[in-house]
Amino acid sequence: MKLGHDPVTATGFRGSLDVRNGRCQQRQMELVYLVDDDAAVIRALSRVLCEEGWEVEAFDSAEAFLARAGPERYGCLVLDVNMPGLDGLDLQRRLREAGRTLPIVFLSGQGEIPMSVQAIKAGAADFLTKPVTSQALTRAVRNAIEQDAVHRQTHGERAELERRFATLTPREREVLVAVAKGRLNKQIAGDLGIVEQTVKFHRARIMERMQAHTAAELMHIAATLGIHRQG
Repeated sequence: MKLGHDPVTATGFRGSLDVRNGRCQQRQMELVYLVDDDAAVIRALSRVLCEEGWEVEAFDSAEAFLARAGPERYGCLVLDVNMPGLDGLDLQRRLREAGRTLPIVFLSGQGEIPMSVQAIKAGAADFLTKPVTSQALTRAVRNAIEQDAVHRQTHGERAELERRFATLTPREREVLVAVAKGRLNKQIAGDLGIVEQTVKFHRARIMERMQAHTAAELMHIAATLGIHRQG
């Protein structure tokens, strides 16, 4: 591990850190999880990340990280590739299979570069080679945290749209599906066995409940929810 061009030693870390389940707390909300079986590496990485203002939580094995309680915080995971037991790629696979989307920045030795292709294809945010400079580490972590922020915002927006969709009546959902497929009011009325004026009424209610201001916005919402593929 390097800080700038000078090596960082474990003694350079300021603050207490239990390597088995350590924390370095800062004011920012972003949390960087560290998983590495080398205590000196954990302390060096923690020093750099804490000085950048991030909160750090460290684990000495993939198994210890998987056993942690509570939901994952906004941030990223800095993960060593080569560890006893579950290695970094094994942990990445398990997280992916569990639907956990925390961005991963991998750290590896020189001889493990071919693994970077596998890791990146599986969705890793970055793959760094040891010894890594503080600039490279912080840049990779910052990019990964921004990636997590975008994902969480997108996920939150979709969850809000799903909440609005749940407020529609069964008939309104039928009308929305038809609208998303490009059906005209007269066609929708014929399909559903109702009068055209009733379709217009339902469309107005749908616009209100989905908080869409234009027909184009409603179509975009429908596409986001995958409604155009229903029916």
